[in-house]
Amino acid sequence: MSGLNRARQTVAAALAAAAAATTAMLGATTAVAAPRPIVGGTTTTTTAYPFMMQITDASGNQFCGGTLVSAKKVVTAAHCMAGETTGSVRVVGGRTYLNGTNGTVSKVTRIWVNPDYTDASNGDDVAVLTLSSSMPYTTASYVSSSQTGVYAAGTTARIVGWGTTSESGNSSNQLRTATVPIVSDSSCRSSYGSDYVQSDMVCAGYTSGGVDTCQGDSGGPLLIGGVLAGITSWGNGCAEAGYPGVYTRLTTFSSLVTAQVNS
Repeated sequence: MSGLNRARQTVAAALAAAAAATTAMLGATTAVAAPRPIVGGTTTTTTAYPFMMQITDASGNQFCGGTLVSAKKVVTAAHCMAGETTGSVRVVGGRTYLNGTNGTVSKVTRIWVNPDYTDASNGDDVAVLTLSSSMPYTTASYVSSSQTGVYAAGTTARIVGWGTTSESGNSSNQLRTATVPIVSDSSCRSSYGSDYVQSDMVCAGYTSGGVDTCQGDSGGPLLIGGVLAGITSWGNGCAEAGYPGVYTRLTTFSSLVTAQVNS
């Protein structure tokens, strides 16, 4: 099984005035799914999801998402921060379109990556960014370590991001969202075998595929009941039947996140 994290593209193309960036897929996948019109979702805005942050390089090219959990703290995926420094990253809030100029741009003063992280498919895929300036947007609440029941199979979750709208396709210029059901641990293990670490991960998606996060969505939220419960992490391709998206199980890391938020 070839895992695919859902982070930075290997090529960041300049945004045209009214078009999304053309991106290159990071890493190898198995059989490529047919293009399916986040995949299978609908457009939305940062007014609807004010805590949704773009994570960009210093030139403003978006490569991951993040969730604002306090005025100066953003939760994202550890694999999004691989090879990054505080000088190479920016966080953008209040900007629905990748080619927009509105909203708030902040530099990053600190990057905390879970010290146990090695690779998204090994788990521990969580990071917290500290911003140099406060974001004037409504923050998201996130699960506590005791709220493990939120991941009951069949529970409706919401995904949000600017990622590609088909496997190996183009990024969405406008923020997109979709709903996906939580998948049971046994079903996820059937799909991913030993690469599925139950303590660290949770799966969400349809058996038939068609709706999923994809490249560029990494680090963005998996929301359950409007609360941040997971972080977009990895998967086998995008929206492929039998391979749901894999998300960081945030209850496992809630105390670590809280320590960073309060630091």
